[in-house]
Amino acid sequence: MAAAGNAQERERVSTAAYVNLVTATVGFTLTFWAWNLIAPLAGEFDKTLHMSSFAQSLLVAVPVLVGSLGRVPVGALTDRFGARLMFPLVSGLTIIPVLLLIPARSSYGALLAVGFLLGLGGTTFAIGVPLVNSWFPPHKRGLGVGVFGMGMGGVALSGYFTPRLWKHGENLPFTVLAVALAVYVVLALLLVRDRPGRAVPTAPLTARLAAAGRLRVTWELSALYAIGFGGIVAFGVYLPTYLKTWYELSPTDAGTRAAGFALVTVVFRPIGGWLSDRVHAAVVTAWSLALTALFAIVQAFDPALAPVGTIAFLLMAAGLGTSSGAVFALVSQVTPPAQVGSVTGIVGAVGGLGGFVPPLVMGAIYSAEGSYSIGFMLLSDLALAGCVYAAVRMRSVRTDSPT
Repeated sequence: MAAAGNAQERERVSTAAYVNLVTATVGFTLTFWAWNLIAPLAGEFDKTLHMSSFAQSLLVAVPVLVGSLGRVPVGALTDRFGARLMFPLVSGLTIIPVLLLIPARSSYGALLAVGFLLGLGGTTFAIGVPLVNSWFPPHKRGLGVGVFGMGMGGVALSGYFTPRLWKHGENLPFTVLAVALAVYVVLALLLVRDRPGRAVPTAPLTARLAAAGRLRVTWELSALYAIGFGGIVAFGVYLPTYLKTWYELSPTDAGTRAAGFALVTVVFRPIGGWLSDRVHAAVVTAWSLALTALFAIVQAFDPALAPVGTIAFLLMAAGLGTSSGAVFALVSQVTPPAQVGSVTGIVGAVGGLGGFVPPLVMGAIYSAEGSYSIGFMLLSDLALAGCVYAAVRMRSVRTDSPT
């Protein structure tokens, strides 16, 4: 047994594993850019639509909701049909709502409908995790899945480039992204490969989802991911609005600062996975959520943006990014290989839903109270709860256990 364990530790990562990792990460980045296309332009749309704070929050939150729920069936379909089919298929279909934003931007109802379709871009997370998980040996999965998670940097790219492209032409951001996605579809068809001999489930989709739902760890990890990744998504879609409303920044400046926040989460996600390959992932999760809670409290007191507010946001970003990487390191460790896609779909869905609610809450709180402090205190409470649960319960979950 010891010899087998040592052999596993010595297992090298193949070139094919790295090719699939890079290709999947690029696709994840582009589809996440598409998923977050509306948020950086919400202020521009508002110039003609004159939306209320809640209406604007709903507009940016709809893609998050659809993309989150869509991960459940997409993850299960990936278990069955593989990433080689699913990645180019979903990426190609995402081009449609990206281009539909061109005629839809003058109507609030049309924007909501297209935002619903844009949610498809947020489902690729449930394709990439089982792909990367299958190619990397157990002692490298935390880092591998963490690097793939850097694809959420598409939110940062969207926050930075989308408003700037808009200034050069109102159709330009949609055209550029549609072309980029089309090129990626070709690359995915050429480069994405499912690992030979991967476990292919034969049970119906509903049965597989039910089996994944019966795993206790699925819901424990879902709750933790809802805090970490949900916080990232919530800030990704609502931070530009918050910065414009509270600190009176221009749309471009707000988008740039929001992109900086997203960039920090991207950098720290693989760090969370890397640390989880060396320290119990639950410990990494607990400490990162504790950091998030502390600086959410700081921001609740409405400090000046320079320097205290900026520092608070950057450290919250570091905590949220690290915890997201650590939670999915746990997913790869405790989930049976044939169920990784299904479990990833559920955990990713709940995590995304964790990002759907906060923008609506923040918009409603500001409309009622004229302040965002209550929202930041709620974030600190949730992060502290997740910290305690990770430290007390999740540390007792046996690594590589299916239950």
